[in-house]
Amino acid sequence: MKKWNLFLVFLISTVLLAACGAPQNNSAEPGKSGDDKLQVVTTYSILYDIVKNVGGDRVEIHSLAPVGSNPHEYDPLPADVQKTTDADAVFYNGLNLEAGNSWFEKLMQTAGKSGPDAPVFRLSEGVAAKHLTTKGKESEEDPHAWLDVRNGIKYAENARDALIKIDPAHKETYEKNATAYIEKLRALHDEAVKQYGQIPREQRVLVTSEGAFKYFCEAYDFDAAYIWEINSENQGTPEQVSQVVDLIREKKIPALFVETSIDPRSMEMVSRETGVPIVGKVFTDSLGKPGEDGDTYIKMMEWNIKTIYEGLMKK
Repeated sequence: MKKWNLFLVFLISTVLLAACGAPQNNSAEPGKSGDDKLQVVTTYSILYDIVKNVGGDRVEIHSLAPVGSNPHEYDPLPADVQKTTDADAVFYNGLNLEAGNSWFEKLMQTAGKSGPDAPVFRLSEGVAAKHLTTKGKESEEDPHAWLDVRNGIKYAENARDALIKIDPAHKETYEKNATAYIEKLRALHDEAVKQYGQIPREQRVLVTSEGAFKYFCEAYDFDAAYIWEINSENQGTPEQVSQVVDLIREKKIPALFVETSIDPRSMEMVSRETGVPIVGKVFTDSLGKPGEDGDTYIKMMEWNIKTIYEGLMKK
């Protein structure tokens, strides 16, 4: 956002001053600072949880975009710059997620982690990317791969491999943690397939604010509909609302869903225009708040699977 132009000099100064005042330790190794934990930064809360499950007690993690916020376009704070500068590893999603206003690229440059050998890892590596369909954006990737639990497994595997690379002394720990976590994710995917198989095919239409469910819909045999395709500064326009209203009426879609991290007013307008109820909230770009529903990746996907199943089976 424009705040980068205002804060950039300050952020760089913060990092330089901290570096000048910090004790020098030229022999430091990853994970050998203070309590021996790896210092890790993730770009948003879902990656935080996946890496935490794989890293366990070996990692101390800072998530840049806080719970409930939009990681597409984030304004890093001075504390984020310092955490990223000091990190042993940085994990990001890629697939166009952190591309808004180039905030992630600018942060990596400011934090000195933009080189080819920097410990910066894309957790979506190896995922078969889907692309946007909006005219003029067909070359852009859809970032929401984690909404297919099978891709969540790929994220966990990539986290495991990255942690082993930077901390090979604890390879067995990361492998053990990843194996146990992936077993849970496979069971979750299988349960979703089983539940959704009970919904008549003609009722499997998922209407949300953002078009974040392409990966989900392919994995679980749904059709996707939405007001806008990807979060940006230009979303929920009258034209976008009109188009989805026409689609809902044409296909007689009986249920709507709204995301927890999205302003609900656009979907509420669609509901008023069509008379179709909003039957539930779903998680997309963020976990739930700690102690509340959906506060881990597995819990958010369990919530989504149950909410979508119950919302569509009522009709």
